Amino acid sequence: MQSFGPFLLLLLLIAVLLRADSFVLVAYVLLGAYLLSDMWTRHLIGRLHVRRTFTDRAFRGERIAVEVEIDNSSWLPVPWLEIGESLPVGLANPPFRRAAMGIGPRGKRHLRYVLACQRRGYYSIGPAVLRTGGLLGIRPVSRKVTPADHLIVYPEVVSLGQLGLPTRSPLVVSAAQVSLFEDPARVMGVRDYQVGDSPRRMHWTATARVGKLLVRRYQPGSARETLVCLDLDRESYSLGQPYDSAELAIVVAASIANHTAVRERLPVGLATEAFDPELGRNARFLIPPGSGQAHLIRLMEVLARVQMSSSAPFQELLLRETLRLSWGSTLVAITGSESEPLLEEIFRIRSSGFAVALVLVGPGRSSSALRRGATGVGLAVHRVWRKRDLEAW
Repeated sequence: MQSFGPFLLLLLLIAVLLRADSFVLVAYVLLGAYLLSDMWTRHLIGRLHVRRTFTDRAFRGERIAVEVEIDNSSWLPVPWLEIGESLPVGLANPPFRRAAMGIGPRGKRHLRYVLACQRRGYYSIGPAVLRTGGLLGIRPVSRKVTPADHLIVYPEVVSLGQLGLPTRSPLVVSAAQVSLFEDPARVMGVRDYQVGDSPRRMHWTATARVGKLLVRRYQPGSARETLVCLDLDRESYSLGQPYDSAELAIVVAASIANHTAVRERLPVGLATEAFDPELGRNARFLIPPGSGQAHLIRLMEVLARVQMSSSAPFQELLLRETLRLSWGSTLVAITGSESEPLLEEIFRIRSSGFAVALVLVGPGRSSSALRRGATGVGLAVHRVWRKRDLEAW
């Protein structure tokens, strides 16, 4: 059909040269139908719009419904339309949805399908490809590609009964409704005077303005800060099942971060270097220790996106990030490697005033050198190979 236009022009030219009036009329009719179909198709393809609606955040195991609306903003009908949606293999089987339909003038049609979120990750939903043509089928098919949307599936979070991370901070607090420590340098408001309040808390300016005794309210003092350092270097998981080990390491990081932020209500952060599918390259991620639901969600989104890659040795990441931590912070190093340079760096960090917990993800027992070194400096070492090891923590 790509050469149908030139063919009609040649047919019309032959009919004119032969002075065959009937053939000239047929050629004119066919040429007119072709031009009309061409203009019709060109007009419609620019007035077809696709809107994809779905929840773009999900937890592992959830099922997400995707609603696709195709809108024809033209006053002309769409004789036929074929729409195809490209879907990730990890969310749908088969990884493609196709439907054929017709749409009336100023009409709309809907397509619905369900995605099964079985694995954490950063997924592209789409693009959608539209194919349509003329009413008589003599116009070459036109296509329009609409942009893709993205879905984040958070990593699995395992409930930890008692984490028991080491600490050197003198201001460690347990979960409580009332703060046990307050920082007098951070005023968060005033309240009425109560019997027993120290005169040092009096806010004389506010008292004079309001006409009653008021005292300052302070923000809670800094508690233990925890930085989760996650090793996603491919070389650290070269034995056994590297992909499964790296995924388990991400589950460990997510579970520790969730437990620290939700159960202990203490500041937690994340540091890692990995491949980011959103950027299409390796990237360094540093989320300083913080609190609150928004902070935890931001941390979980990073853990949902990152992928194992070839990156700098893990001990370099530990060295870089400890330079930014305050004294007494707790460092959780999650890796599948027991290399001597890494262990030396961990022992150095431990002797520099930081509390360190080492989580080794992988089968087997810790080396004798690690056991001797850990015993000598009081290093907490945990071995995780399956999720039940984490559940029993």
